Amino acid sequence: MAFSYDRLDARIMTLVQGNNRLTSDEIGERVGLSATAVQRRLKKLRDSGIIEADVSIVSPKAVGRPVSMLVLVSLERERADIIDRFKQALRANTEVMSGYYVTGEADFVIIVTATDMEGYEQFTRRFFYENPDIKGFKTLVIMDRVKVGFTIPIEAPEIGS
Repeated sequence: MAFSYDRLDARIMTLVQGNNRLTSDEIGERVGLSATAVQRRLKKLRDSGIIEADVSIVSPKAVGRPVSMLVLVSLERERADIIDRFKQALRANTEVMSGYYVTGEADFVIIVTATDMEGYEQFTRRFFYENPDIKGFKTLVIMDRVKVGFTIPIEAPEIGS
């Protein structure tokens, strides 16, 4: 289902993607609206699902989880029930930061955080080796977080659309 938004909404979304702590007054000043109009538009964008969440990006090192891995996961079989079960397991596991169902060599790509390599090994035993639906997995250790976030470019709709 497509949701509609206008040029002002696009400008508001661009601003809050960069800093979701901006006040309605600050946003309003930048886009030429009153604070109340900004609040109404943000509510509409959230209620419609265009804005899915307001989040803070936490430093893994600061909270004792400095090790991150990108993991390519292959399932034994591509059956709907197995895929759905694995998706649910990803959602339920706090060590899994992100998970994507993909095409190509792997079935899923996930990003996992750990306190150290021993912690990651324990995760692999629980999450992969004890799961009969897992055919295999390949781990890539992340050496440096070069860019982190969920910011997407937002094109303003053409006038009249």
